[in-house]
Amino acid sequence: MPTERQIVSSDRLAVLLRRLAHQLVERHGDFSQTVLLGLQNGGAPVAHHLHGLLAELTGATPRLGLLDATFHRDDFRRRPLAGPPAANATHIDFALENQHVVLIDDVLFTGRTVRAALDALLTYGRPAAVELLVLIDRRHRRDLPIEATYTGMAVDTRLTEDVQVRWAGTKGAAEDGIYLIGE
Repeated sequence: MPTERQIVSSDRLAVLLRRLAHQLVERHGDFSQTVLLGLQNGGAPVAHHLHGLLAELTGATPRLGLLDATFHRDDFRRRPLAGPPAANATHIDFALENQHVVLIDDVLFTGRTVRAALDALLTYGRPAAVELLVLIDRRHRRDLPIEATYTGMAVDTRLTEDVQVRWAGTKGAAEDGIYLIGE
């Protein structure tokens, strides 16, 4: 039977998000040349929360898009599937050409999702630069040499464990939090 333990409370998660938002403001200023791209599925709520915080902190509303990289994954055909893969919609209504792109995800583990996202975003133009923001960096088990520019928190995990970010009101979660799921 899987066990779960909360590793980040709702209050601490709010602090992590606010700290990340401040780091983005320090580096990108008014966001006139910067866009935020939340990676579907887990990065989308993180991107929406940060987008709101950035608007509150700067008065500006950075451009926000959602990117699905499902079909760009190099392990796409190797993953066991029970039917067709569940891809999410990509919503990008602006060009990425010469923009500073901040890719946003909830958890960085092997790096394969980020590598796939880099391939997928080139469909929308060639950015001037790409940065990666993650709430949780699992640190162990990187398959690819990918590192986050902004990290909310680093967590050491076993291969048999999973990290889940939960948001109040979604999938039955009573409050925001980050959980370590083990066996």
